[in-house]
Amino acid sequence: MSFNNFAEQFPVVFSALNSGFLQTLKLFFVTLLGSLPLGLIIAFGSMSRFKPLSAVTRVIVWIVRGSPLMIQMLIIYFFPGLVLHNNIWGGGEQGRFIAASVAFILNYACYFSEIYRGGIQGVPVGQQEAGQVLGLSRSQIFFKITLLQMIKRIVPPMSNEIITLVKDTSLARIIALQEIIWAGQAFMKGSHGISGQIWPLFFTVVYYLAFSGILTLLFGYIEKKMDYFRS
Repeated sequence: MSFNNFAEQFPVVFSALNSGFLQTLKLFFVTLLGSLPLGLIIAFGSMSRFKPLSAVTRVIVWIVRGSPLMIQMLIIYFFPGLVLHNNIWGGGEQGRFIAASVAFILNYACYFSEIYRGGIQGVPVGQQEAGQVLGLSRSQIFFKITLLQMIKRIVPPMSNEIITLVKDTSLARIIALQEIIWAGQAFMKGSHGISGQIWPLFFTVVYYLAFSGILTLLFGYIEKKMDYFRS
């Protein structure tokens, strides 16, 4: 490909990649907003003293963590329409985005729940007992003693999962959600009058590297700020 062709095609490709990356960002943030609180709820369920609830919760977590996210997305998207004959997601890009969001939120909530559980159980029991001696309620012990120390413990593993989420958003193209890799790959098949070009696909890597780099710096900053929680 000549430089002139590249110069003509680049603005078109750049615009398409930006649109795809916005979809990727949207899926990323929606997943975090849904999975972070849901993961904590699931963690409480798995640690519940009510054995049936903890057993069911742990089985669900085991199934979700033990099966590929791609399969979960395909089942969530196609099952209502093909089996129940009721396409609850609707059609078009919006329907695919909603289905992908549900799959990502459920998947990552289960992973986050195990990180939460490990963080909560990692807080020394003696500190909780000290809170009881001081007359604190269970909720006060959790929010004033357990929660702050749990956050310090879970930041490193949580940051790894969140950075992994950046790359996992590319799996949404399995249900034809037009995220950034879908946009880059489209120029190989034919898009915006451009076909047979692979170089736009390589440019998608730049977006992922930049976004992952920003998150890495952010979490590194957060870890340093939380050094005063060291025990």
